[in-house]
Amino acid sequence: MLILCSSSGLLVSRLSDGCTHPGRVVIGHPFNPPHLIPLVEVVGGTTASPEAVAAAVAFYRAIGKHPITLDKEVPGHLANRLQAALWREAVHMVAEGVASVADVDAAISQGPGLRWALMGPHTTFHLAGGEGGYPAFMHHLMPAVTSWWESLGNPVLTPELQARLIAGVTEATGGRAIAELAAERDAALVRLLAAKGCTGPRPPKGPEG
Repeated sequence: MLILCSSSGLLVSRLSDGCTHPGRVVIGHPFNPPHLIPLVEVVGGTTASPEAVAAAVAFYRAIGKHPITLDKEVPGHLANRLQAALWREAVHMVAEGVASVADVDAAISQGPGLRWALMGPHTTFHLAGGEGGYPAFMHHLMPAVTSWWESLGNPVLTPELQARLIAGVTEATGGRAIAELAAERDAALVRLLAAKGCTGPRPPKGPEG
């Protein structure tokens, strides 16, 4: 029998520490809203058995999810770390006065975020290389892109900066209620999933976590 934990950041090796059968403990981290988002991160780390990880992957696939397996445990797992990296730069752009909260959000939702709903960053840049694919991207565009890494920010979320971000989100959303925004998001997600052909079975709708 598996012991699956939905933790968004705890290491599975720490969760299984002291367990009689640590090989049965596996991270199975879904994303909100979990009744719609297909992704589940499966992490066995150094303690879970390969059989337990395989069984967890099979379980999530059977209920219509898209499990991915992390070959190494890391704080925050994979997707949350990618989100955190992007959010850090989004905060930095506001802190440096480069753009408003609304325009930072639009830079993603009306731009690369649309492509990312179809392909991840590696495949997106594979296409950016044209007929030459990823090798051509590495040759022609990679030097410019990596030069930007040097100026990526590491902002300090002071109370003043937090207040600016909160005010910016309030302005960008028109002060609409969270429930209204979530319903709008979920309706759009349903349409997007249908367009992507994600029509597998889903668990019953649950509350936001």
